[in-house]
Amino acid sequence: MSQTMPTATQRRLRTYAFWAVPVLLLLLPLATNPYTQFIANGMLISVLVTLGFTLTIGNLGQLAFANTAFFGIGAYASAILAAKLGVPWLLTIPLAGAFGALGGFLASAAALRGIRTYYLAIITLAFGELMRWAYLHAKPVTGGTDGMPMPREALFGISLGDDSLKFYIFLGVTVLLVKATLNLMRSRFGRAVMAVRENEIATASLAIPTARVILVTFMWSGFVVGCAGALFARHVGHVFPESFGMLHLIASFAMVLVGGLGSVLGAVLGAVLLTALPEYLRAFPGMEELFFGLIVAGVLVAMPMGLASLLRRLSPVFVERFYREAP
Repeated sequence: MSQTMPTATQRRLRTYAFWAVPVLLLLLPLATNPYTQFIANGMLISVLVTLGFTLTIGNLGQLAFANTAFFGIGAYASAILAAKLGVPWLLTIPLAGAFGALGGFLASAAALRGIRTYYLAIITLAFGELMRWAYLHAKPVTGGTDGMPMPREALFGISLGDDSLKFYIFLGVTVLLVKATLNLMRSRFGRAVMAVRENEIATASLAIPTARVILVTFMWSGFVVGCAGALFARHVGHVFPESFGMLHLIASFAMVLVGGLGSVLGAVLGAVLLTALPEYLRAFPGMEELFFGLIVAGVLVAMPMGLASLLRRLSPVFVERFYREAP
């Protein structure tokens, strides 16, 4: 898709548009009840999980399903560091991201050996199930089926169990990681990622180190999702192995597809929509799954490239900054 270079005015407008959203969200805890606040906190976590997923499967074009493994690694790393080693939870967020990046390094091994498409999907699925097996059977470390509780902590005299305080922390982490990912994908490295997606052999012929591009992308995806795992551990207060199974993977994949493959804005939109939708569908007892499936299928049929493609057509000045053309 051809794109013209943005003018200085357009660049300023895009910057204002990016920062206007989190600034407005600072007011959200003043206008919500505890239940709505809990759901909003979950949305921010889902944004990061979906963002990490779309980096590998959308931007890099690798059919890898290891993000649930990264998510679990980050959540358990945060819980173990806080509960067993006494590390303050805020410090566990980047540490959980580092463990998630290590998971990304391990998951990228298959891709670096030239394994692609369905074979890579199966291997990364197996990696996720292997990690869940470890959570269940490494009871002295992970707590096994009993899970790992998060210790109580306070920040500035306010309990970290307070959903409003958690929202501001989650929002800050999410904005930083989304901004960092945008900068990464708009850099020379980001263009190399897109080139690998379009034609890996041709990219290698231009002396671009494709193996390094794949490795770094997997590791950054693991870092982002690992940080989300740390937020999730504090969000729910108790980490269980069942939280990181196939259902979570399917939900994350649906968020990526509905938002738009390879789109940072799409990751945000898909996560927000599919996190909020089940709550609204509770008004239809016994029919939630049916309506949820119909709505997701309807969005994908009407907009095969996701919600981001629709918004880009409606408002290109503001949305183009976050958009990445899907393969």
